[in-house]
Amino acid sequence: MALNLNGILIALFSYAIIGLFHPIVVKCQYYFTDRIWPIFLAVGLVLLILSLFVQNTASILLSIIGAACLWSIRELREQTERVNKGWFPENPKLKK
Repeated sequence: MALNLNGILIALFSYAIIGLFHPIVVKCQYYFTDRIWPIFLAVGLVLLILSLFVQNTASILLSIIGAACLWSIRELREQTERVNKGWFPENPKLKK
């Protein structure tokens, strides 16, 4: 009996991608504020569109990363709220 490990691999990649995007959002908000959201939108949409043209696991991974980019738009705004509450440091070099 051959085992299909694709589901487990995709779950591991999803977990890693989500874990990777948290510090990306924190750093982007720190250095660029939440005004960087259009880049996350563009990258997310491009990756989702690209996922339509590739096969198998690559399509799934592109979709997951694209969705993580789109979800990061909301997280950027929430990160700004966390900074305003004092839970995360504010970049003193940024002008408001």
